[in-house]
Amino acid sequence: MNRKKIASLICAFFVATTVLSGCSSGKKDGSVSGNDQSKNQTAVQNSSAQQTTSLPAQNPNDKKPTPRNETLYVNGLQWGPPNNFNYLSANGAWPVNPTSYNNGRELIYETLFMFNQLTGQMEPLLGEKYSWSDDYTLKVELNKNARWNDGKPLTSEDVVYTYQLGKKYTIAWSNYWTFIEDVAADGPNAFNIKLNKSNYNKLSVLDSIQQIPMHPKHAWEEIEKKAGNNIAEIRKEFNPNPVASGPYKVYYYDDTKITLVRDDNYWGKALFGKLPAPKYVTHIIYKDNAAGDLAFKNGEVDMSQQFIPQVWNMWKNGAPVRTYLKDAPYYISGSLPSIFFNLSKKGLDNADVRRAIAMSIDYKKISDLAMSGYSPNMEPSLTLLTDAESKYVDKEAIKPLQWKTDVAGANALLDKIGAAKGPDGIRVLNGTRLGPWELECPYGWSDWNATLEIVAQSAKQVGIELRTKFPEAPVVINDKQTGKFDILMDTPAGGQAPSQPWARTRFLMYSKGVAPFGEMAFWNWGRYKNQRADEIIEAIPSKTDLNELKALYTELTKIWLTDVPSVGLLYRPWSFYTVNESVWTGFPAEGDKTNIPPQICMDGAGIKALYNIKNK
Repeated sequence: MNRKKIASLICAFFVATTVLSGCSSGKKDGSVSGNDQSKNQTAVQNSSAQQTTSLPAQNPNDKKPTPRNETLYVNGLQWGPPNNFNYLSANGAWPVNPTSYNNGRELIYETLFMFNQLTGQMEPLLGEKYSWSDDYTLKVELNKNARWNDGKPLTSEDVVYTYQLGKKYTIAWSNYWTFIEDVAADGPNAFNIKLNKSNYNKLSVLDSIQQIPMHPKHAWEEIEKKAGNNIAEIRKEFNPNPVASGPYKVYYYDDTKITLVRDDNYWGKALFGKLPAPKYVTHIIYKDNAAGDLAFKNGEVDMSQQFIPQVWNMWKNGAPVRTYLKDAPYYISGSLPSIFFNLSKKGLDNADVRRAIAMSIDYKKISDLAMSGYSPNMEPSLTLLTDAESKYVDKEAIKPLQWKTDVAGANALLDKIGAAKGPDGIRVLNGTRLGPWELECPYGWSDWNATLEIVAQSAKQVGIELRTKFPEAPVVINDKQTGKFDILMDTPAGGQAPSQPWARTRFLMYSKGVAPFGEMAFWNWGRYKNQRADEIIEAIPSKTDLNELKALYTELTKIWLTDVPSVGLLYRPWSFYTVNESVWTGFPAEGDKTNIPPQICMDGAGIKALYNIKNK
């Protein structure tokens, strides 16, 4: 398959979630063995751990060191001590993160199906097959071999219970109930999803069967009971030893690392034909990208999902490092990191001010300096540049509304609306000083940190004061969900799913069901509201004709370009899939004919890589 076709297939499918992730004071030894002890100590010293989280005690039995040749090390998915391993919380740790399904969703808690980036198809996992009984009923049949790691069978009763959790409480998958009328068992090994006829959406329902992590009813009913069915109390459950169905269990955690251990009784051995090759999977918690990149270059990390500037220099200098694509751009673009404006803030509630900020930004500088050239030139739209997505928008129709870097034009716009510069060069509009407003994203995300520095420098040229703010990732997660920010950077429509660009548009613009400021939301961080936008987003899933879809997406894009509730800053790979083959070989690569996608060895069908890699 050629690269253009791969990119088109991959970028056609993304669903709305986001990319952020949030360890025990016990005396367990979580280090690696032998000569790798010193490497691990270096990594720990470079860790972002601040000893600020009081972690529950672990099993009193000391954990044995994990041999290097049995341990797969990963990074870029956890940026602070783990708060919990609880999908119902707001801030679970890798690999149980409710705001970022793709952090490792198949390692502990599994989904029904695995999405494959390369084919655009969903492959069986807990679910064996699915079919439409009629236009409003999706029937899913389960794998009869599926078991929880405590030995109990996984049945349709567990699946119904898991879906119902999203109806009962406001959690990561509650939004699916906007489009679902009911979920009911059809015998012990099958269930039916009834669509909401008044809010018809096949796309969202299909997303749900490859997104929602299945939970055991017998375990979580006890947690609910203990918490008095109070979601605030349920969120506090640390869940240190999750009862789940995946191939790994939590083995060790502290404020410097999280280690999983393979479940050798994993039910999926029958499905995959064997167990995953690594006995252990460890995520070292580094303080920033630089520390993680150095460890990766030195072979202390095997699979990296974090930004590496000028990645080609690693293999030029002799390190056994490679990306999924052999040549530039090395990574497949698949997301649109953006800034979200808090629309309740005076000054930022003005669309012309937001447009002026968008026009001031030096997008080329972001690509060249912050992204090492991995991002093409920005063309403001709700869609990516791929053929698979851009076919849904009339490019000529939206062109008059699209902005570009134009400092003179931004200054002229601000002059026109009466935003005059004060003695310090910062503009004042209707008595409101245009700044200082904080630009926020997680500390240590070097590409994003650099991006926001460029945004701040750009805005200063038009008389708007922006100041960067880089707290730890758990703080950012809380700020974005509660709306406690001025301008926040995040990636809309995370994950992969068969949903056109619809998931991204919903994430950015849909207002129904979004909690008010101060309460927890899971999309539309700035609380943007536009009745016509809501109507279009609701109408799209029932359409199949391309011309109809193109008309709706074009109208929606025009609304977005007019109101500017967010601004796309760059085109970014969904996953920075980079591997070091010092210890493990056989990772997926373009053209290898394995059909295993570059989904970081643990997301969707990417989990199959763990069965394919070999130790040197």
